[in-house]
Amino acid sequence: MPHPLKIRTALMAALLVAAAACAVRSPSIADLTYNPGRYYDRDVSIEGTVTSSWGIPLVPLKLYKVGDGTGEVTVVSDSQHAPPRGAHVRVRGRVAEFAHLGGGSIGMHVREKSLRILRRD
Repeated sequence: MPHPLKIRTALMAALLVAAAACAVRSPSIADLTYNPGRYYDRDVSIEGTVTSSWGIPLVPLKLYKVGDGTGEVTVVSDSQHAPPRGAHVRVRGRVAEFAHLGGGSIGMHVREKSLRILRRD
């Protein structure tokens, strides 16, 4: 019969591995851009400055670009308001694409799940 301490240790190790697999990744935007397959359909957290924001008339989506000094990525939001240009934000969301053509990603973006404005400039 296995020793209870060994069972407890094995369970703790399994929980740690599961938690690490579910953790939200925080890549640089350059890493997202150059390795989209690594992050596609996964949750990420990015932090940077809003470089532009806009909405599409009659469509309940807002879009904005976030730059972190290594690159820029488009964020798609279902929110009523996009953060203002110049705001420093932390965005948590899922990496997606608008289309896949000829083996390449077209329109790689982050679908916003949560937004935190850290500072307004």
